[in-house]
Amino acid sequence: MTSSIRTCLWFRDGRGREAAEFYCSLIPGSRIEKTFSADAGHGAFSVIDFSLGGVPYQILDAGPMFTLTEAVSISVATDDQAEADRLWAALTANGGEESHCGWLKDRYGVSWQVYPKRLTELTTSPDKEVSAKAMAAMMKQMKIDIAEIEAAVRG
Repeated sequence: MTSSIRTCLWFRDGRGREAAEFYCSLIPGSRIEKTFSADAGHGAFSVIDFSLGGVPYQILDAGPMFTLTEAVSISVATDDQAEADRLWAALTANGGEESHCGWLKDRYGVSWQVYPKRLTELTTSPDKEVSAKAMAAMMKQMKIDIAEIEAAVRG
């Protein structure tokens, strides 16, 4: 089934297909669904429809009119620390940039949030002391280290 709703990411440098293939190689259950390229008289563009773990996305690779921003990010809650570490390393490699609290920007300029699901359990705990300690520990981190956050919660 093809979804009629997709998040569209504007690329400006002709590397949209490359980015979609890279993202699909990282996330299990991902694939390029279809591509389209044209020269509409106002300039050439490409559209790449793909899914990441079953979630539909689209890249419109259409030139320098717009830029990507941290106001839109792809959020990935992983099953464990090892998977978060693997994705973090791949997405920050070759020109990616680390940021705070599990955020990063990949080599193409797309912002991501990568964190183990356990982080959400701790930061949204009904025990206000647990959630406050978890949040305080997370705010000091770049890449999320769940063992360090759990240690902070234990005191």
